[in-house]
Amino acid sequence: MEIALYILAALAAVGLILYIIDRRQRPEAAETSSEPDADSADSGCCGMHITCERDSLLAAVSDKIEYYDDEELDAYAGRSADDYAADEIETFRDVMLTLKPDEIAGWARSLQLRGITLPQGVRDELIMLVADERAARAAHPVQ
Repeated sequence: MEIALYILAALAAVGLILYIIDRRQRPEAAETSSEPDADSADSGCCGMHITCERDSLLAAVSDKIEYYDDEELDAYAGRSADDYAADEIETFRDVMLTLKPDEIAGWARSLQLRGITLPQGVRDELIMLVADERAARAAHPVQ
């Protein structure tokens, strides 16, 4: 029983020491993480996170509206993402699946500029398709 108390006291002491060390290092970690370094700011989106994909689609540089043989989608401008019927959602999905992989991000930007909100399920699929395309490009860069 006495040995168990020594082990418990040793664990408590080690825990206390680790807690103190952790508390001293946290303010430094918070300061360094709140300031982005120059390398990460210059490189932009790494393409490895779904939120990064969503943000990069919304922050595209082109303000030019380009149609991808999808003029019928203009009828859905101004509607919210949860305000679509099942057949309307399939219309969006059909258009998206007929696009070439390298056109999908541009199509999403075009819809945004036209004031068309994608249905939530289609939006999630679009983000996954863009992520897959970027991963494929990273794996096989064009020389």
